[in-house]
Amino acid sequence: MSAPDPLDVWHRLAGTSVLLDGFHALKHALRFGAEVPVAVTADRTAALALADELAADVRDTLEELLTEVPEPAYRSLVPRPHPTAVAALAVRPSRAAGLERLARLPRSAPVVVLDHPRNLGNAGAVIRLAAGFGATGVVTTGTLDPWHPTVVRGGAGLHFATTVERLTVDELPPGPVFALDPEGEDIRATKLPDDAVLAFGSERSGLSAGLRARADHLVALPMRPQVSSYNLATSVAMTLYHWSATGGAQAV
Repeated sequence: MSAPDPLDVWHRLAGTSVLLDGFHALKHALRFGAEVPVAVTADRTAALALADELAADVRDTLEELLTEVPEPAYRSLVPRPHPTAVAALAVRPSRAAGLERLARLPRSAPVVVLDHPRNLGNAGAVIRLAAGFGATGVVTTGTLDPWHPTVVRGGAGLHFATTVERLTVDELPPGPVFALDPEGEDIRATKLPDDAVLAFGSERSGLSAGLRARADHLVALPMRPQVSSYNLATSVAMTLYHWSATGGAQAV
């Protein structure tokens, strides 16, 4: 029996799977245990050369998984072709398992909450940061889908290295909520515990009333007067760095 056509498999699974857009997204997803039923490339030789250079640990897996397809076929599968001309579909992790991980105490690292985020690329950058710092997970509130293909692309496939879920404010994981707010106490005077829930509002409107009411502590990042705000991902990076530099991330 011949192997199934990868394009047929793609079209059958596309509606229910996570799009891994680019070599680096596929590389990271495989490193962190993603189930990838189909992966294609317009240039298999170039993709495997990248693996030799940047991902020797998953090179054999990529060699077995990647199928070369004509470039027009590859372009038809993705909304915005990636320079590496690689794309794959992955099985989305179990929501029930993700919620269980978020709820488990004690935690060894905080949960990051993005309260009504607006920018897909920023959300992806935050997930990439959270994975790098070993955060327990990233939770979004509001309408933005944290598994949108643009978010996954911005996160370089590192959704599979942490827990990513969308919840309401009432469903947030347990733990003391430290919300970033210009009126809060200078974060440099605060030690963030490992079980903290770190909440960030949108750059335009800040924290929602519901999240602000849920906060146990308001903390502020140092910022020069007359500067309006930091980029969301920058704020998360500074906060997670402060957590790690003051005693967190012992297991990372």
